[in-house]
Amino acid sequence: MSETHVIDRLGHLGDGIAPGPVFAPRCLPGEVVTGEVEEGRITAPRIVTPSADRVKAPCPHYNACGGCALLHASDPFVADWKVDVVRTALAAHSLSPEFRSIATSPPRSRRRAVLSARRGKKGAIVGFHGRRSDTITEISQCHLLHPDILAALPNLGALATLGASRKGELSINVVHSVAGLDVSVTEGKPLDRRLETDLAQALNKFGFARLTWNGEIIATETPPEQMFGVAAVVPPPGAFLQATREGEAALLDAVREIVGKAGSVIDLFAGCGTFALPLAQSAEVHAVEGLAAMTDALSLGWRKAQGLHRVTTETRDLFRNPLMADDLARFDAAVIDPPRAGAEAQVAALAASGIKRIAMVSCNAQTFARDAKTLVDAGYELNWVQVVDQFRWSTHTEQVASFSRG
Repeated sequence: MSETHVIDRLGHLGDGIAPGPVFAPRCLPGEVVTGEVEEGRITAPRIVTPSADRVKAPCPHYNACGGCALLHASDPFVADWKVDVVRTALAAHSLSPEFRSIATSPPRSRRRAVLSARRGKKGAIVGFHGRRSDTITEISQCHLLHPDILAALPNLGALATLGASRKGELSINVVHSVAGLDVSVTEGKPLDRRLETDLAQALNKFGFARLTWNGEIIATETPPEQMFGVAAVVPPPGAFLQATREGEAALLDAVREIVGKAGSVIDLFAGCGTFALPLAQSAEVHAVEGLAAMTDALSLGWRKAQGLHRVTTETRDLFRNPLMADDLARFDAAVIDPPRAGAEAQVAALAASGIKRIAMVSCNAQTFARDAKTLVDAGYELNWVQVVDQFRWSTHTEQVASFSRG
């Protein structure tokens, strides 16, 4: 039986939520919707009264694809909602800092994506899964991906034809680099001599910079360098990288402002040097990261660059073995950019260190707020927060915050 509901708010996955609660996908606050409710959810809501913030989704794949959650909402609405997600998370810990204007990456700027691919009766299918579905939606007109990645979809599909099992599905991590596409495939058939030869020929034919299969590098046509400041770094296959260059630049600008004229900086969860190497233009940096392949890439990039201050690296599991307060206190400033789980133990050590300036970058509003509270309770001032929207039209937020003491 169809029921009528008024949407109150958006949930953390972007679904509209009406009193009950009743969840309605792709609905906006204030909208009146109808539909049959099953287990607290309207699977196919009909919009009776649309919100003034509702727009026509520009992507023809939107109804079937699960890559975007908020393409039906106006850009100002999405920007305000994302800032409010972070503001609400901080308010739950009694924190109410200044918020700077959100920095939003432009359409078609995603340089890193994980695509799914499988063999089909009429050829390979490459794209994103539909919402709550194992079905892959082809995305020939995607509004997210960098044009070079979009143009390469047929070539990525050819990899499925070569190396996907009949009922299997490839996971393809593709990154746009200075030299071309860096392609890393998992869930493919086990390598044998014939498949390795076929894949090497595919790399040459399609012009990939590098091709990795199930963790093994098949061939490198040209090192897939990423520029971090003046340093050229070749990340290991599948390594973490900020999703857009514009988003990375916004985060870096904020981090530079927070660090200021510090002569020595420690970069925690440093990755391949996103922040460490640009900061080395004006400071000595100690970069700490849990994966040796990343610290090796960072170190090599620094050695080849010109005009940078000293950069040292340390491979260390900061979850199980955080740097202690005494180790941190010798630095003028700290940068910390943990995974979604945050860095509870490492932040506690930072809080005890008394280090004067801290730039905290986060991709999870909840763990960010928790860790921010730890610093504030230890006597740090939370000066300001800036939200950075690299994952446009998704529910994902990133944020960078300035903390100072004394």
